[in-house]
Amino acid sequence: MLLADDGRQLAASWFEPPAGPARAVALVSPATGAPRGFYRAFALWLAERGYAVLTYDYRGIGGSRRGALRDERATMRDWAVLDMSAALAAAEARRATQGLPLLLVGHSFGGNAIPFARGVERADALLAVGSQLGVAALYPGVHRWLARLFFRGIVPATVPLFGYLPGWTMGGSAPLPAGVARQWAHWGRTPGWAYADPAMREHRAAAGLVAPVHLWDVSDDLTFAPARAVDALAAQFRNAVVQRHHLRPADVGMKRLGHFGAFRRDPGPRLWERLLAPVEDAVPALRG
Repeated sequence: MLLADDGRQLAASWFEPPAGPARAVALVSPATGAPRGFYRAFALWLAERGYAVLTYDYRGIGGSRRGALRDERATMRDWAVLDMSAALAAAEARRATQGLPLLLVGHSFGGNAIPFARGVERADALLAVGSQLGVAALYPGVHRWLARLFFRGIVPATVPLFGYLPGWTMGGSAPLPAGVARQWAHWGRTPGWAYADPAMREHRAAAGLVAPVHLWDVSDDLTFAPARAVDALAAQFRNAVVQRHHLRPADVGMKRLGHFGAFRRDPGPRLWERLLAPVEDAVPALRG
């Protein structure tokens, strides 16, 4: 269990190496609407490689949901500033006691919002998959119009009706608290996304991160994280050594991956080895 600065408790899980002490710590921050259980197979795989891995749920999601979702007052700002900071503090505490390197792994929102978390500049590396500036104008062709429809039509229409954003509006993910959905829609209509929100200015730390940053886009993930939107996120890390990587489903023997395929059991290790190798090459301490 994690404790955020406002007193909110968050569900979390540690995965320990099955043999011997940990040689590194990894914090896995999830995508919007993805519970921590979705990353269990990936976390176990990292643990087998010697990482102590922390996964967690944002408030209103998975094990961090309290009561009726329509009564949840969470916002995306809360997720980034409070929840991510609480998780990062726990990972920092673990790494400090043993003098271990810290790897941040972000999926979608988990990668594009982690620079708002307190202490992110002390990480040894950031690996993000499908993380982007989720602004409709950065999406290609029909996907741009679908994003605009989602932010300007679907969210404003469904949230008042249900009191939250149903999962079916996002293709089957967990439903989102109303405040999260509304802020997501607002940032999606804002050039620069959350990085242009005055309320987030004091929390921006992307420019303070000097550790290696590895950002991946997936060729068939055009609805959520097309390459241009991932490039826009990369530009926020002005003082880091940023490496951009591109992944095609065929590279790992798959026909489709989309936005969520990179963390599924299949292709699993075939893909995860590809993601982790450049980061460990850049930060040899992560290899032990």
